[in-house]
Amino acid sequence: MSASVKSYAAVDLGASSGRVMVGRVGPDSLELSEAHRFVNRPVRVPEGLRWDILSLYGGVLDGLKAAGQVDSVGIDSWAVDYGLLDADGALLGNPVHYRDSRTEGVAQKLWATVPAPELYAATGLQYAPFNTLYQLVADRLVGAQRLLLIPDLLTYWLTGEQGTELTNASTTQLIDPRTRAWSYDIAERVGIDLELFAPLRQPGDPAGLLRPEVLEETGLRGPVPVTAVGSHDTASAVAAVPASRERFAYICTGTWSLAGLELDAPVLTEESRAANFTNELGLDGTVRYLRNIMGLWLLQECVRAWGDPDLGELLLDAAKVPALRSVVDAGDAKFLAPGRMPERIAEACRASGQPVPVSPAEVTRCILDSLALAHRKAVDEAQRLAGHPVDVVHVVGGGTRNALLCQLTADACGLPVVAGPTEAAALGNVLVQARAHGLVSDLAGGRELLTRTQPLTRYEPQGDSGRWREAQARLAGD
Repeated sequence: MSASVKSYAAVDLGASSGRVMVGRVGPDSLELSEAHRFVNRPVRVPEGLRWDILSLYGGVLDGLKAAGQVDSVGIDSWAVDYGLLDADGALLGNPVHYRDSRTEGVAQKLWATVPAPELYAATGLQYAPFNTLYQLVADRLVGAQRLLLIPDLLTYWLTGEQGTELTNASTTQLIDPRTRAWSYDIAERVGIDLELFAPLRQPGDPAGLLRPEVLEETGLRGPVPVTAVGSHDTASAVAAVPASRERFAYICTGTWSLAGLELDAPVLTEESRAANFTNELGLDGTVRYLRNIMGLWLLQECVRAWGDPDLGELLLDAAKVPALRSVVDAGDAKFLAPGRMPERIAEACRASGQPVPVSPAEVTRCILDSLALAHRKAVDEAQRLAGHPVDVVHVVGGGTRNALLCQLTADACGLPVVAGPTEAAALGNVLVQARAHGLVSDLAGGRELLTRTQPLTRYEPQGDSGRWREAQARLAGD
């Protein structure tokens, strides 16, 4: 390998699987390969739904061993969840899964102390029942001396050093997006001691060196630094949006769809709160202004219920089903919990007086039409609320493999869709590491490198946009 090419291990943990990818970066090259992939299977125990964090850490170690010698390691994962440590730094039980029911009704009780409009004006975070703030209010925190978000917990086990990376911290509802620092006022009013959190880190900051025991287990030669990246996987994915200008929207697709804009400042208006948009922090002073949509979770749960049929054949069959026959609200919290997803989608269609999808192809088409409709609504409303028009939509993440969803999104939005890269979170992770080591100049430089080196597919809008307006009105009950 050329001396000017360096290798970076990107640990990218999603809600259903984890992977360790190796990015090889040179002045004019960016190659990504998979070293190891492993299942992320939550476990339901008597006290509730938990992450199997030890299995995940084992997968990370196996992945680093498979990756071979690298110049740095970075970790990103889903947001909001955390592990609690005692005074000796030992983990106090498996981290609670955000789909656990313990936060039901917590937000409403908290709003009696800090009304929802005040909370949004201070933190800019959308309402979701699983926000870290509500988890902390529901958590007894017995014996806890330190709280580490999931990527920071794994980094601590790798290096022995503790920190709280900023992009992920911004999902806790305890960060002021204007100052990009802790909101001490909110924390004090709800009784949360911010000393629980380790000091804030910025993407690109050093996060320690792999411990000798980790080097021995993985076979790596030290020293191997760990670099803080955009440790919220959406922050890394947005960093890997191959945009060449500012007038773009993005949709990060996977278990969730995160649809929105990249802005220079948060939008903290009451209208924005009512529309349930969030202001999370990105790289280089940017704000990820977006809405959470249930995403391909709906289809994943249906496929599981159907016994894992061939997805390619299912999508071909779904393409033959008449468009927009039935749609559901893909952002509805009633679809959050696992189980009985085909029946729940059918029930929602029946309750709204629409034709009830019966076959797997019909249910799949209902899901994809509904997701495209939700993408349309989020992109339209984000532009209006932020005063930031766009002329292209970038789709990144796992949904880029779903050509039907990409085309439907272009049709619904009435805008060209550029799909790719698929492994956006891992690529964004790699680019932050490469920039920290001088191989990439800045965010724009990383995106330019992505555009030159990664396969992208463009979808032009087709058909009558009026059909999508009618479907949106039907869903709204107009």
